[in-house]
Amino acid sequence: TCRVSTARKGVGGREGSHCTPAGWHVIASCIGAGLRRGSVLVSRRFTGEVLPRTQWSSVDGPDRILTRILWLRGLEPGRNRGPGVDSYRRFIYLHGTNQEQLLGRPVSHGCIRVGNDDLLALFNRVRGRITWCWIG
Repeated sequence: TCRVSTARKGVGGREGSHCTPAGWHVIASCIGAGLRRGSVLVSRRFTGEVLPRTQWSSVDGPDRILTRILWLRGLEPGRNRGPGVDSYRRFIYLHGTNQEQLLGRPVSHGCIRVGNDDLLALFNRVRGRITWCWIG
């Protein structure tokens, strides 16, 4: 169990809604194996920058994707899979954040933000396994 942040705009699957999609998902891709905690990822690629722990609670600046990405694929046609609602095509992830102080509040743009240490532990547990998750 860990604190997370979901979408500021609530739950929903529509493309462009900036909502967190509900329902059953499978982790389709585990991205970032071997990277250091705090590694910055843009478009699922390591930028070469690693933020130190002191910058994991940024009050200013951009929302960054850190440490690892667990890319989700929806399993429910018409709800989180298929045209107009596809979680995978919407690039919905569980990912680390540089705004850990906001965990527990709805502040994301659709993804599920997770603390970097918690995400790394989860990544190590699920990598190489078929893993489903429920988002409610």
